[in-house]
Amino acid sequence: MTLLAIDTATQYISIALHDGQQVRAEQTWFSHNHHSAELAPAVAALLDHAELTADDLTALAVSIGPGSYTGLRIGVALAKGIASAKNLPLVGVSTLDVLASGQPPSPGALILVLRAGRGRVTTVRYHWRKGNWKMRGEPQNMDWETLIASIDGPACISGEVGDDGYSVIEAAQRDQGLPITLAAPVLRLRRASFLAETAWTRLRAVPDDVLSPFEASAVAPIYVKTKDIPA
Repeated sequence: MTLLAIDTATQYISIALHDGQQVRAEQTWFSHNHHSAELAPAVAALLDHAELTADDLTALAVSIGPGSYTGLRIGVALAKGIASAKNLPLVGVSTLDVLASGQPPSPGALILVLRAGRGRVTTVRYHWRKGNWKMRGEPQNMDWETLIASIDGPACISGEVGDDGYSVIEAAQRDQGLPITLAAPVLRLRRASFLAETAWTRLRAVPDDVLSPFEASAVAPIYVKTKDIPA
């Protein structure tokens, strides 16, 4: 049993192979928006390194957003193509849930961010409940100043933080004394192995005698709608 996980939601690409008990292989890199040229060859190379072929796959998982319109479309299209051709289950997982699953427990709010372009981020809050991070509210696009102004208590920020974000966070800590911490770089990196773990959990929750709810045709990208995203 081997699951292929694909995450192309932003400029980062991450892919992983997971057999249900351990991660067999994983690769994560900054793509510079070369998703269409880099993704398929990278998947083929990852399978080759693990001494597997596409015929060995038993399931797939894909990050379905929020994220960039083009990045999401490329990853979802490849995952759906493989799953449909081989009649395999495909698990779609929120990009932000993938990122949250790699964060350690914390008593305060967890604020996750993805770069949305033009100085904005896509952001949402999570809170630790019953052993898991639970999303509170809906993801929104906003600039860093608006995000920081919305924080009213202890919070940890994780995800894609660029130079503009660092500057605003440092100013808020220094000038306003806001109880904000920034997750370590290794925790801010979104990894497909966490996507795969989430997908295995969801697959195992479905009884064997129930028809699979993970039809490839039902998986579609989700976006935070702005004027930059086609309807």
